[in-house]
Amino acid sequence: MFVLCSVDRQVSVESQGTSALIAREGRTMVATRFAVAIHILLLLASEPGGQATSGRIATSVGTNPVVIRRLAGQLARAGLLRVRRGPGGAELARPAEEISLAEVWAAMRRQGMPLLPSHPGPRGTGDALGRAVPGLLRGVLDEAEQAMERELAGTTLRQLQERLVDA
Repeated sequence: MFVLCSVDRQVSVESQGTSALIAREGRTMVATRFAVAIHILLLLASEPGGQATSGRIATSVGTNPVVIRRLAGQLARAGLLRVRRGPGGAELARPAEEISLAEVWAAMRRQGMPLLPSHPGPRGTGDALGRAVPGLLRGVLDEAEQAMERELAGTTLRQLQERLVDA
């Protein structure tokens, strides 16, 4: 059995459950969508006035315009950009200094899916350690995710844009 993850990559799922693989691939996809979403927003912040079309953005990102339009739709639903069909493209919905990376992260991630998973523990019977480790680990991993989200909340799109100019 296999799951098609991209046009040119197949992943074997013989040794693990399909849902576990899809969940893992979903987390990877969230991180990738987040990075591409930041790229989109940085380009829009650099080219104000709605001049950037999905084709122009796709060239900069190195992907297909369809991918850009899908992510732009998510960003628009989150209130981070405005999209106009046809000529005119897209523009930031708010100034870059008012958009935090945490907002972009929230727009790209699937609610309820942890970024850092823990294993479910032993099925059926297991020793005390085996039953305790998943909950113990879940707490540590949740704290790590919260720390990441706090860091993202303290960084704005404008701050990233300034680093880009300095690079």
